[in-house]
Amino acid sequence: MTTSGNEAVEVAEQRAETTRARNLPQFDELPIPNDTANLREGQNLNDACLALLPLVGVWRGEGEINYPTIDGPRKFAQQLTIAHDGRPFLVHEARSWLLDDEGTVIRPAARESGFWRPQGTDGIELVLTHSSGIIELFYGETRGQASWELGTDAVVRSVSAKEVTGAKRLYGIVNNGDLGYVEERAMVGQDLQPHVSALYKRIVG
Repeated sequence: MTTSGNEAVEVAEQRAETTRARNLPQFDELPIPNDTANLREGQNLNDACLALLPLVGVWRGEGEINYPTIDGPRKFAQQLTIAHDGRPFLVHEARSWLLDDEGTVIRPAARESGFWRPQGTDGIELVLTHSSGIIELFYGETRGQASWELGTDAVVRSVSAKEVTGAKRLYGIVNNGDLGYVEERAMVGQDLQPHVSALYKRIVG
């Protein structure tokens, strides 16, 4: 389904009625700038990050996990925070939880944190650390004005982590302003293949 420009603007305005006044917790006594996930507040977004501007915010949604080595597909939900402090990078934090078929929370699941580091006009580095003991370095680029595609250049794992050899990610703003996400992953002896897909709604920013 496509949305006209006027309809997209109207949807964005309606959503902003509840999201524009929200932000991350702010600490008045912090002697350096707070992180902000709301472009209306805090430090100005660094010019180097302008190609990533649509990502800034707090997003929450649901999706599906599937892979040959798991009993799936399985439903999950996630909160994704992408914030900044005025410097030439974005802060990334994602928290996930598993859901049953009725949407009831089963338990907390994966966590990851890291940084989006723009490189030149369209280039991007994404450095991620996972609670499972994996560290990944992605390289990629901005595609158009609202889509970002990345693939791993290096994967490091602790001795207790499962084998992961590569991953690809695609993030994109869809017509109604939601954020779509898909990931392919090569791990535990399997070739690179679809693993995660999700759709998020903006809750802050």
